[in-house]
Amino acid sequence: MMRRSRQSAQIVAAAVLCVVAAGVLDAADALDSSAIDADTERTPNFTLIPNYPKVARRDRIEGEVQVCFDITRAGRTRRIAVRKSTHRIFEKPAIRAVRASTYEPLPDDAVMSGIKSCRTFRFTLEPVVAETDN
Repeated sequence: MMRRSRQSAQIVAAAVLCVVAAGVLDAADALDSSAIDADTERTPNFTLIPNYPKVARRDRIEGEVQVCFDITRAGRTRRIAVRKSTHRIFEKPAIRAVRASTYEPLPDDAVMSGIKSCRTFRFTLEPVVAETDN
């Protein structure tokens, strides 16, 4: 029962992140960690929300990690690297989330951008409330 509600929460969070990546919302999701894309023109296909590390939650540690990566023509992420981090404990979950995320594949006639994409994950103990622009 608990597993099903957790999965439902992750599905809702992924849907919210798709809206965030499309530029509709300012804040990220309503869960403990959030993601914000910077300069990504590619449409996310599947976005994974990183799990809040148990040790960090227990020790009441909050932080932020910026991960930069390339997106292949097929929509997979590669050359993933941490650009900035406030605490190392959040780096592995952020990298795993980016590695598992996918983007819409490019058509054969489209030109690939040489710009790296970056995503910032914010790990907070208080839920983040998503706001919409009116």
